[in-house]
Amino acid sequence: MSPPTPALSTPAPAPRTAAARIAPALRHPVTVGVLAVVLAGAVGLGLVEGAGTAPAVAWDALVEGMFGSPYAVGSSLNSAAVLALIATGFTVAHRAGLVNVGGEGQLCAGGLAAAAVGTALPSGVPAALGVPLVLVAGALAGGAWAGIAGLLRAKRGTSEVITTLLLNFVGVGLVSVAVHEEALLRQPVTSSETLPQSAPLPEGARLPLIGGIESPATAIVVIAAVAALVTGLVLRHTAIGLRLRSVGHSPAASARLGLPVTRLETGGLAVAGAAAGLAGASLVAIAPYMLAEHFSSGYGFSGLVVGLLARGSLTAVAAVSLLFGFLTNGGINLQLAAGVPASSVQIVQSLLVLFVAAAMFGTTRNGRAS
Repeated sequence: MSPPTPALSTPAPAPRTAAARIAPALRHPVTVGVLAVVLAGAVGLGLVEGAGTAPAVAWDALVEGMFGSPYAVGSSLNSAAVLALIATGFTVAHRAGLVNVGGEGQLCAGGLAAAAVGTALPSGVPAALGVPLVLVAGALAGGAWAGIAGLLRAKRGTSEVITTLLLNFVGVGLVSVAVHEEALLRQPVTSSETLPQSAPLPEGARLPLIGGIESPATAIVVIAAVAALVTGLVLRHTAIGLRLRSVGHSPAASARLGLPVTRLETGGLAVAGAAAGLAGASLVAIAPYMLAEHFSSGYGFSGLVVGLLARGSLTAVAAVSLLFGFLTNGGINLQLAAGVPASSVQIVQSLLVLFVAAAMFGTTRNGRAS
């Protein structure tokens, strides 16, 4: 009888080093965001010092511009809502594996359609009819504008990044032509001081205020919040969201499973365009209630940045949109009250994006290397 074989003991795992315990925490999105804000804020402080303004004075002016009055808060919320709509649409397209960089052109298309419909309405149109018509016109125009890129991708395999980017310039150009030509949307020229812009929308086509007469916050804030909430639920808890995720991961595998890949990709891009078009319509339907040459103010590109920073999370879309909306409004007051160029805020925002992108790239490389 042979002696029993001794059981093999499993070696105890080596104790984790302090660096190994800290590394996951440093890669967490919240940590990355906080560090990016700190670094970008440090650069902003240097810009303030360079402008010859005391940091305390600049900080007071920035806070005053963001939260100092009902008007400041309402204006910031309107800006945040526009950004949130564009970023929400970007998230839908991104879930399908597409990158929509055409928010500016789609926003312009939506604003153009909203102005055309709004100025054609009679002066006594009720708000229950006029406001939905203007907003729906903007959404349909933005969706159709993005649909051009979607069809080119489906029929010719053209990259949506290139087509949506180039369509931005076409959209901006069409707005410029429309507000300069009296045969299109320009208001009648009554003197040499008449600006190249459309006639104002009738009262019934203007977005209603939600914060009282002291605040310019309009119903677009509620619309953007509902849109982000509904989009998040659809993407997470419905078959459409699952199909979009599948197409985004592998179009070839999705096609083998019988999913309509072309329809899902084109539809995702059209939804992104519709959201941006709705944002453009809202810009026309809030004060000063008209279409002007530079009415978009770069919201399309800022919304793209918000979508990239949110990384597919609709909660992050809301948070980053609020941050950027309030910072933009605070930057205006920073220039007026403290003499610091408003472009300093844009520099800080751009650096924030670069720091987050660099951190994402670094953590991804480290993850693959390990």
